[in-house]
Parts: sequence; structure tokens; C-alpha cells
Amino acid sequence: MAAGQTPPPATGREPEWGKQPRTEHEQRLLEGRSRGITEIWRAFGIFRELLRGYRKFRRVGPCVTVFGSARFTDTDPSYTQARALGTALAGAGLTVMTGGGPGIMEAANRGAKEAGGLSLGCNIELPREQKPNPYLDSWITFRYFFVRKVMLVKYSSAFIALPGGFGTLDEIFETATLIQTGKIERFPIILVDRAFWTPMLDFLRDRMIAQGTIEQSDFDRLIVTDSIDDVLTHIGSGENHT
Repeated sequence: MAAGQTPPPATGREPEWGKQPRTEHEQRLLEGRSRGITEIWRAFGIFRELLRGYRKFRRVGPCVTVFGSARFTDTDPSYTQARALGTALAGAGLTVMTGGGPGIMEAANRGAKEAGGLSLGCNIELPREQKPNPYLDSWITFRYFFVRKVMLVKYSSAFIALPGGFGTLDEIFETATLIQTGKIERFPIILVDRAFWTPMLDFLRDRMIAQGTIEQSDFDRLIVTDSIDDVLTHIGSGENHT
């Protein structure tokens, strides 16, 4: 939207999922009308969020981050699988960290908590959709997505993704990029639910590798499986292959 334009008029319907129309504060920021002291205070706010996260999670033990959609209910097979996964991870002595919301995140936290493991959440402040789920031992609600993603990556030595949407894809590929560029260690990235992920993997192999935009070694870092036992094996061995 160009400077000086106003947001489109309200339609009387709020979106079922995701963010509501932007606030006046956000509009000023997007139009470049946020200057001086406002930007300084925003920078302090970002630093404060980072510091809160570091202090909250600094004593976390061996940790695995689980990504996945907020939109699944407890009757969905993906929810059931994520819950069983959380139980298995906790049984292996691993802390389970998620984005702290409903759906797959809730299921993984729930399984971990029911098994007596430590269940953590990095929640995000949104007008709709995202509230901390009731199966968290400890959590923080962040305002900034990128600070939240720092916490989801910083404390984990493996990353597991179940079916999800844009947010889940963002988390998977940002983590893969950090590994590709050597910013973090070559930790396992495990995609659970072969039927869901295969079309995406086909695209990566048939288009991106074929055209040279990624290397075969980048692709090989993505593990795909339907088996929770395989997940635990890959986490324990650190192996990365499809």
C-alpha cells in the first residue's frame, strides 16, 4: 500500500484465521511514518523480548522443537500422531518445545506433559487464533515473530514438522537455511507424514535441484517418515537422509 493510502474499509466479517486488519500503529510503520524515538523504543522492546526468552529458557535441557498447524482439532489423525510423538519424546528424556498454541502444538505439548516430560511454548501475540494451550509447564508470549523463531531454534538439537501451513513452512525452511549457511549445527529436520510432505519434496527435487537453486546435500537434510520410532532413531543418531 502506497504512502498516504488508507486501509480498505471493513467488510463486517473478521477472518476466521490469522490476523485482523492492521492497527494504526502498524499502518504508520508500513508507511514509513514511524520515526525517531518511536523506533528507538521499538528496538528496546525487541531487545527486551530476546532477553526474556534467554532468561526463561536458559536452563532447558536436551530439547526438540515440534512445528505444525494450529488448525487441527483433537479428532484429527495428525493431532493424535503429534500427541503420541510428544509422549515418545518425553519418554526419551527430551524437552518438547512448540509454538505454544492449539492444534499440532497443543498435541505435542499434551503428549509430553502426560508422559511427565517438560513442555514449553513460544506463543505469539495475535488478535485471533493463538492462545497458550493448557499443557505448558512454561511459556512466553512474544510480539515479534522473528524473536519467537530465535527461541524455537536456539535451544533445540532437532526439529520435527507435522502437517501445517505457511507458518510451518516458514519455520522449516528458515531452519534449513540456517543449517545450509552454517549458522547452526547440522541438526536433524524430520518431516512426519510422508503423504503430506511428498509433493513438496518432489518439487524440491524435480525443480529446485534440477535448476541448481539448491544442492542435493540441502535436500538430503530433510528426513521424511511416518514412524515415531524412526523419529527417535534419527534424533539419537543425528543422521540426515530421506
